[in-house]
Amino acid sequence: MRLKKRGTFALMLAALMLVISACGGKTETSSPVSGAQADAAAAEPTQLTWWHSMSGAGEKAINQLASDFNASHPDIQVKAIYQGKYDESLNKLKASMGSDSGPDIIQVYEIGSKFMIDSGMITPVQNFIDKDKFDLSQLEPNIIRYYTIDGKLNAMPFNTSNPILYYNKDMFKAAGLDPENPPKTYEEFEQAAKALAKDGKPGASMAIYGWFMEQFFANQNANYVNNGNGRDGAATESLLNSEAGVKTLTWWKKMIDEKTLSNLGRSTDDTTAAFTAEQIGMTLDSTAGLRKIVEGAGGKFELGTGFLPRPADANEGGVVVGGASLYIMNNKSEAQQQAAWEFIKYLATPEVQASWSVATGYFPITTAAYDQQVLKDNMAKYPQFQTAVDQLHASADSTATSGAVMGVFPEARQLVETAIETVLNGQGTPQEALDTAAKQITDKIAQYNSTVKK
Repeated sequence: MRLKKRGTFALMLAALMLVISACGGKTETSSPVSGAQADAAAAEPTQLTWWHSMSGAGEKAINQLASDFNASHPDIQVKAIYQGKYDESLNKLKASMGSDSGPDIIQVYEIGSKFMIDSGMITPVQNFIDKDKFDLSQLEPNIIRYYTIDGKLNAMPFNTSNPILYYNKDMFKAAGLDPENPPKTYEEFEQAAKALAKDGKPGASMAIYGWFMEQFFANQNANYVNNGNGRDGAATESLLNSEAGVKTLTWWKKMIDEKTLSNLGRSTDDTTAAFTAEQIGMTLDSTAGLRKIVEGAGGKFELGTGFLPRPADANEGGVVVGGASLYIMNNKSEAQQQAAWEFIKYLATPEVQASWSVATGYFPITTAAYDQQVLKDNMAKYPQFQTAVDQLHASADSTATSGAVMGVFPEARQLVETAIETVLNGQGTPQEALDTAAKQITDKIAQYNSTVKK
């Protein structure tokens, strides 16, 4: 009986071994199926995440760009995700460092350029440009200059603007001013503001915006920080309290004291609202707001535009581009980075740049975009935009107009606005306020530089 049980057990064990052997054989023969699955996986489109900071019409335009690209590039699919304003988006990027939860591509405002380079998080687009032999001459040189640091284009410009003068031609006529000859200098701006002022109401206003101070420096061909505006070497000192700054703030304060210029605070939206409501006859604003201002005028008055004013004794200078650019993150696979470059190249094509400009009011970064009929039609509809294009092209090629480079630019801009407020509110002289702000900025630059790996 025991022998019979042993025999039965042996038969069961043998059967089990046959099953195991069969399973093993089946696993080996399944390898071609795994290869097919791998091929299928390889055929899947490369997925890209694009973080951006455009809301309203800008976000709508960005979503359309991604959708159009995805339709024409089935091997690459881009998902555009709004991450809040520029500061919020950059803070989210910092929080994602050390993980792969961040984007493949991120839109970063121009004053974040130094931080992005020093972060070690990016692959400069120059790497792809060199590999692809991409022709940079097709792009606007005065835009490319801003983002070219240490001989490399680190990011591809995307949304670009500059500040211009907006004025009410009807109010100019009523004040005895030539509506076809907007003020070009500080002195002419001051005279026009006086002429426009009536019944105790100022004739002009401009927001307390650090970007404007940066532009006034560039328009005097004056560097904002040392070491060639931070382009010949890392900036170590703010030049805010130099002649260019004191002259500008003295001019600004004089108009406030004479009640020809009103102080409406830091928001450009407030000065725009006052301008379109015909409470003032002149203001400064970004070219990106041109369509909004044209629509705000709503046929109530004829809108004129002019170059940003500069002191009469400033013989050359120009404007610095504002806006943002696109960075490729280096913690992604080579395939993802290459796909990101393909998308960025697509965004730089004349057709895409023309439609982007029409949809948003930003400059096209590609010169051939102006040959596109859709942009020609838009320029005919909004002839004021030609002022912005002419001003961009008229800017001198210098370190001043290329823009300052420093890792603490967002903080510096806030300190500048505080200094302007201090002076306009009668709490200090231009020299005193700018001396204080310059020292604070210089200290912050030193702290930042000490954290950057050499």
